[in-house]
Amino acid sequence: MPISLPVLPYEKNTLAPYISQQTIEYHYGKHHNAYVTNTNKLIEGTDLSNQDLGNIIKKTSKDTSMSSIFNNAAQVWNHSFYWACMKPGGGGSPSGAIAERIASDFGSYEKFAEQFKNAGITQFGSGWAWLILKDNHLEIMKTSNADTPLAHGLKPLLTVDVWEHAYYLDYQNRRPDYLASFLEHLINWDFVNSLI
Repeated sequence: MPISLPVLPYEKNTLAPYISQQTIEYHYGKHHNAYVTNTNKLIEGTDLSNQDLGNIIKKTSKDTSMSSIFNNAAQVWNHSFYWACMKPGGGGSPSGAIAERIASDFGSYEKFAEQFKNAGITQFGSGWAWLILKDNHLEIMKTSNADTPLAHGLKPLLTVDVWEHAYYLDYQNRRPDYLASFLEHLINWDFVNSLI
């Protein structure tokens, strides 16, 4: 079954003013869609063509001869996950199980937010900042380009895209402002809680 572009869980204009409809149209409609198209072309006629995205990522992550497949497939997965991590009227301090885990593993929501934002700011070039579950403990990690926690056997709970196409139309070079908006106004903590 071909890899498909998931339907956004909200309308393209509902994350504004923090992420504009124009950014969504380019980021989702052009960039994300191109990764879907490229992945399907690259796996066509191979033994990966009947695999799900997670298996494709795991099977290609350590094989340099398959780096094009990995890069496109991982970007499909990363972006699909990123869209689910946001919602209109989101952000701020979480509630539920994730709030308890953050307080336990980071000391406070404020300490988590500072570390998460710093991971996004200090990711050199293109990449991602993640909240992951590793050995039943919450950690923050960052990955370059298309790399993803799935390729390392880790469970992602939250991500923010820090490739420039994610924020440049709205924030230009102000990545810290984009990350602050993500934390304060966009995170879908209900989605994160569903993964705990």
